[in-house]
Amino acid sequence: MTLLGRLEVGPLGLGCMGMSQSYGPGDDVESTATIHRALDLGVTLLDTADVYAEGANEELVGRAVADRRDRVVLATKFGFTGPPDWVRGDADHVQRSCEASLKRLNVDHIDLYYQHRVDPKVPIEDTIAAMAKLVDQGKVRYLGLSEPAAATIRRAHAIHPITAVQSEWSLWTRDVEAEVAPTCTELGIGLVPFSPLGNGFLTGSVTSLAKLDPDDARHGLPRFTPTNFDHNLTIATALRTLATDRDVTPAQLALAWLRHQAGTVVPIPGTKRRRYLDENVGSLALTLTAADLAAIDAAMPPPAGDRYTAEFLRLSYT
Repeated sequence: MTLLGRLEVGPLGLGCMGMSQSYGPGDDVESTATIHRALDLGVTLLDTADVYAEGANEELVGRAVADRRDRVVLATKFGFTGPPDWVRGDADHVQRSCEASLKRLNVDHIDLYYQHRVDPKVPIEDTIAAMAKLVDQGKVRYLGLSEPAAATIRRAHAIHPITAVQSEWSLWTRDVEAEVAPTCTELGIGLVPFSPLGNGFLTGSVTSLAKLDPDDARHGLPRFTPTNFDHNLTIATALRTLATDRDVTPAQLALAWLRHQAGTVVPIPGTKRRRYLDENVGSLALTLTAADLAAIDAAMPPPAGDRYTAEFLRLSYT
């Protein structure tokens, strides 16, 4: 087991968003089976958010864990509200969002409650104070932030202990390494990388844009545009070569690379299928040497294109 602050979790989590949105049609039966399989394999941290499929993802996760709540570390998020402002962090919104999530999840408490993005209009001290009240009320056990700036983490942590910071981190998105990751290590805060497989790109399974569902959200990401796609295939190809040399899959190598970074790192690869879950959990058996890590770093060219559109990038690291 691994400690995110004082919260004990398995060394790998499960991102549940794709079970309900963004990556083609959902399958609640297989998704539920995937969650159950995850728990059987020691994956205890389940990650969702109130905004995923307008709350339907929280409902799915809640149904899946209803008869095994004591085996789950349940994480969800609040804060996304849509245009024009996109995020809210005021005390009233914090309270109402938590109560709505508790109802959808059908639980009496949330183990790890994140602010999904920092609201630039509300001092982080005010938002964290409102979240801390939820802890006092017994509705939340631990607090987290998603995609905050390093300075924001320090300000928040001074008000109430921050257990985990969730940010995008993978072999093709490494912004957190400059300031956020060192700050978390210094303060004893766990890092929970989302999209640790580069929206599935690093698995090597996305070899053509034509293979994506027409409504797949990746069509709207700059790195998946025709202009950038072919260049980015070189990253997947390089990773596949390294993985083949080690008799593992590209996904397993990418996840093992993350777990070997400094500090406490618990990736949450998302999947709605048991076969990919089993593959991801297999990464826990892989040990990398300093030479392995150096070889991986040297082989990965920088990606072409930003990870998000400019509209969404402005919401990160605030």
